[in-house]
Amino acid sequence: MASVLPVILTLLLSSPSSSLSTHPNPSSPLPPSNLITSTCNATTYYDFCVSSLSSSSSNATSVKSLSTVLISLAIANATNTSSFAFSRSKSTSKNPTLSSLYRACAEKYTHARESLQSSLDEISNEEYDYAFVHVSAGAEYANVCRVLFRRTNGTVVVYSVEMAKREEVLERLCAVTLDVISLLG
Repeated sequence: MASVLPVILTLLLSSPSSSLSTHPNPSSPLPPSNLITSTCNATTYYDFCVSSLSSSSSNATSVKSLSTVLISLAIANATNTSSFAFSRSKSTSKNPTLSSLYRACAEKYTHARESLQSSLDEISNEEYDYAFVHVSAGAEYANVCRVLFRRTNGTVVVYSVEMAKREEVLERLCAVTLDVISLLG
């Protein structure tokens, strides 16, 4: 029996129809599933929704599972942005105002991540109203970062293009997630 296992694995891995060996070609993405298309039709940012879910939801079988995929993407964005802002706070240490703003943003994105993590728990408990509140809070933390840059005491501080892009992605992920959660309950 033990000698048969390597043969079976070899056949499975070499078979063109095997799901174990086939990886989507990034240059020719698979069309979105009917679930993704119908779900994204109910969102504010259809194209953004489809591209986000098509690249990340291969095992999603329900609207609920799509919502958890979107939340996971938002958590990853918040985590990465927090790390980015913290790194920027270190690299701008010669400018105390800018360094302080980036540190505050890192903290806000950490809170966003925590709020989004709570929404995953609420989704699993089918507490969709609470999940909605937590996702809304996650988006608001990103917005607070931008506001902090505007409210400097007379000092002109430019909100970086990179931070603005990251904020926009998180806000869109949260907006789409809120639309999807609305479909649940």
